[in-house]
Amino acid sequence: MAAAPAVIRVGVASPAHGSPPGISGSSIAIAHATGAIEQEFKADNIKVEWFFFKGAGPAVNEALSNKQLDFAFQGDLPSIIGKAAGLKTRLILATGIRANLYLAVPPDSTIRKVEDLRGKRVAFFKGTNGQLPINRLLAAHGLAEKDLRVVNLDTATSQAALTTKDIDAVFGGYDLIKLRDKGVARIVYTSKGDSPVFTRQSHMLVTDDFAGKYPEQTRRFVKAVVKAARWSSDDANREEVFRMWARPGTAKLEHWKEDYEGQPLRTRLSPLFDPFLTERYKDAVEHAYQFRLIRRKFDVDTWIDRSFLNATLKELKLESYWPANPVGAFSAKAAQVSQKPVPGGSIRS
Repeated sequence: MAAAPAVIRVGVASPAHGSPPGISGSSIAIAHATGAIEQEFKADNIKVEWFFFKGAGPAVNEALSNKQLDFAFQGDLPSIIGKAAGLKTRLILATGIRANLYLAVPPDSTIRKVEDLRGKRVAFFKGTNGQLPINRLLAAHGLAEKDLRVVNLDTATSQAALTTKDIDAVFGGYDLIKLRDKGVARIVYTSKGDSPVFTRQSHMLVTDDFAGKYPEQTRRFVKAVVKAARWSSDDANREEVFRMWARPGTAKLEHWKEDYEGQPLRTRLSPLFDPFLTERYKDAVEHAYQFRLIRRKFDVDTWIDRSFLNATLKELKLESYWPANPVGAFSAKAAQVSQKPVPGGSIRS
């Protein structure tokens, strides 16, 4: 076990935007914007380097494979693909859960509901944490990817293609609200108010190599992020959190307010791998295998390492701050992803 690293390399499965460059929508975004991790290691002269990937989760996996990163902020599916392919990683805390899914079409489109996507040119970013909920949503409405003319595009390219009507529809996140407000898109579906099986999950992972060599620095890294999550999760800071997320320019303050309307920040920004989120990842492994996105399944319980988070929660006296959500009625098993409609699932235009 080495004493301390000279540098900590953090990968982010998203491009940075704005000046200074930043990201949005998670506790990691707040930690990055405030320099929380840098402050934790400043006295030790440990440098923190950030790497942002336009290629999202798949590009992060490549960097992990090449041993170019120590920590990574990723969504569930790309990390599952990496783990199934042999990447030696550990999930150490959640960073943003139940992120909403949106489906947008041109304003004059005849598409009014998910079923209308059959045979249409539909864009989404394959290999990211949007692909599984999209597949679940399609299956719940009698469709599969093969029933669509799927176009694999990153976020910026898909939005441009929708604006020029080179595609018929696009699945994405909160940033599609911006296109709606510009008058170049119409939202025909959102997971808000629908089953959480159609939402997206993300986390922070660490490589086995780094955690094995530097357990104390791994714990302190988690501590810095948890402090940012604690501040971000306080609804007294709600306005400021949204303002910080709006600074990179991917969405405006009012768009964040709309996306989070009716949801406490503690729900979306909890760092806990509680029973609800653990079940989401187990279902994600099952569905990734079912949809032939991975060739083998693995044990999620042994992949999640709660030791660093539990130590931090105890040290900061935050054991009871975030509620531990049960699996409940909204697990993917309860929804039974199939050719049948999901109970409680509604499509709003």
